[in-house]
Amino acid sequence: MVGVAILETRGYMTHLRFLFASVVFLASFLLFLVEPIAARQLLPTLGGSATVWITCLVFFQSALLFGYIYAHWLARRPSFIVYLSLLLLAVTATILWVLRSLLMENGAAHPILTVFSALSLSIGLPFLVLSSTSPLLQVWWARVGTGKIPYRLYALSNVGSLLALALYPSVIEPRFTLHAQRMAWCCGFAVFAILSTLLAVKTRSNTAGPPQDIDDNDLSAPPSPRTHKLLWVLLPMGAAMQLCAVTSYITANLAAIPLLWILPLAVYLLTVILAFQFRVLLPWGIIARFMVVMLAALAYSLTKANSVWPLWLSILFFLVELFFACIFCHSAATGLRPQRASEATLFYLLFAAGGALGSFLIGIASPLVFTFNLDLPITFLVTALLALAVNWRGPWNQRLLWFVASTAMLVLVFMVRHAYKHDTIVAVRNFYASLRVTQDLFSYPGATVRTLMNGSIRHGTQIFGSNELRHTPTTYYSIDSGVGLAIRFCCGGRIRNIGVIGLGAGTLAAYGRPGDHIRFYEINPAVTPIAQNTFTYIRESAAQIQIVEGDARTSLARESPQHFDVLVVDAFSGDAIPIHLLTTEALVLYRRHLTPRGILAFHISNRHVDLAPAIALVAASAGMQARRVSTDSTWQPDDYTSTWMLVTADPDLFTQPELSAVARLPEPKPGLKVWTDDYSALLPLIRW
Repeated sequence: MVGVAILETRGYMTHLRFLFASVVFLASFLLFLVEPIAARQLLPTLGGSATVWITCLVFFQSALLFGYIYAHWLARRPSFIVYLSLLLLAVTATILWVLRSLLMENGAAHPILTVFSALSLSIGLPFLVLSSTSPLLQVWWARVGTGKIPYRLYALSNVGSLLALALYPSVIEPRFTLHAQRMAWCCGFAVFAILSTLLAVKTRSNTAGPPQDIDDNDLSAPPSPRTHKLLWVLLPMGAAMQLCAVTSYITANLAAIPLLWILPLAVYLLTVILAFQFRVLLPWGIIARFMVVMLAALAYSLTKANSVWPLWLSILFFLVELFFACIFCHSAATGLRPQRASEATLFYLLFAAGGALGSFLIGIASPLVFTFNLDLPITFLVTALLALAVNWRGPWNQRLLWFVASTAMLVLVFMVRHAYKHDTIVAVRNFYASLRVTQDLFSYPGATVRTLMNGSIRHGTQIFGSNELRHTPTTYYSIDSGVGLAIRFCCGGRIRNIGVIGLGAGTLAAYGRPGDHIRFYEINPAVTPIAQNTFTYIRESAAQIQIVEGDARTSLARESPQHFDVLVVDAFSGDAIPIHLLTTEALVLYRRHLTPRGILAFHISNRHVDLAPAIALVAASAGMQARRVSTDSTWQPDDYTSTWMLVTADPDLFTQPELSAVARLPEPKPGLKVWTDDYSALLPLIRW
């Protein structure tokens, strides 16, 4: 009988252990699956800015902190009613999220507030419940089982998170609409709620005891010193700063797409898994040497403020640096984790507090404090200082190594600032961009050249020399570019009405003739004063100029038909047009504002993304013609190779000899589907 009882107990514990693991795994899978889904829904309201994801990361890290606070409180004041009540409220919030839109009106005016309020009202409660699951269930297991904290459950939770991040860009996004994604996620959360309720019922008698139930099992273990608790915050802070800074760099130089959000986040999670599961096996000497080498190599590259790396090389180098920096921070933190089970939730709480603090410093504080984008060099400095702090009582050669590295990173901060400041006459940074206007006195004989820069991307150039040079459109907007040809052939000799989404330096105002009307739409409030005061295209244009601030789609939806002869879509977020400006719903809106023979000109110049097949599909679905116009302009030294897509319902436009000679049908992309507000997939169009 005793043997049967033992077997039954073992069977029950095996069943219970499987239930614990299933709930933790599912919670983490859902937690990281909802992040790209919710962030993608926010992009249209905020103009497709890459900063949307960084601000979302701040929200997610903050919500994770509140989840750990809730777990810490519930572990000490167990309440079956409170747990089930919050779980029920979270299920209700999930259903409401599926039934209604996540977006908010006038979001572009207050972007940070929009991100936090929209996410809080939609996925805030489910996110809180999911984020509290792993630390809370580890305490429950310690009470039900051996009294020891099963830290491997934390690694298991991160495996679930990593799986969600891997599946989203490769399987989920290309095959399902956003609405279908929300529906499937809601069903998954319902399964989680059922399993969590079952687990709470099964362990209620064991987990409802006083906090001393845990402490009785580990009174012999020493309490954690205050220095360890401080490092529980600072080390995850450094890792979160690395995550946000690297993600910001990558997305700002390509596009705000889930793939480029997920790669750094996946590396970050991988380091958490390795730190919690295999910390003892990691080769610390090799990791330290690699981290120094990567910091030095990338630090040198940052001093070249105007240099451009190939996409794949940038991504590879920064992801490798991110890996070594995060594996150091996370492993050092887990090496200091508490020996007392009663301190476990405090450890996770401070760990999450560090992550929230790090993401806040990069995502919110840095754009407000610094005129130039110094996120990466400051993050490198913090990483080196943390390595110095961890190794302060170690061998003297490690202390010397990281003292020298910290000093070098401090010098780097000032060097990068000097590199950005060199030849810069205007600099401003906000939620949407880090803008600089550089002035070059030497590249063009007898003239001054001013260029508007967003990071390493040029958004307009003007040559200040003779009147002819000053009034000549340059860069991607030269007279033989796609937009130049569209404006030339749209109307013959009559007065033209032109709309432009994206102001930049205001270069297209140079095409204005007496009587013409040009209406610009610009979401970034910092761009308008730069275009009006630093460049002269707008104030010296012969046309009547209007500037409408705010998201272009929102503004166009509110306006009566403008009857544009040409509508130019040139609103770049990073190095690509935001997807919400390229959907079938957007095209319907554009056609409402076009004349029957009007022309849509999409600027798609990009070394890494080919948007032509997607635009051609959208145009074909609306019964319109689409042609690619690529030009290698040599008319002026400051003309660039440009690619434009011209879309029109006019059957005669592309029969004109000068246009037919350069306008080409884009090559179709097999398997590509028509983009809508509810479905898009940029991954198939990336040129790796």
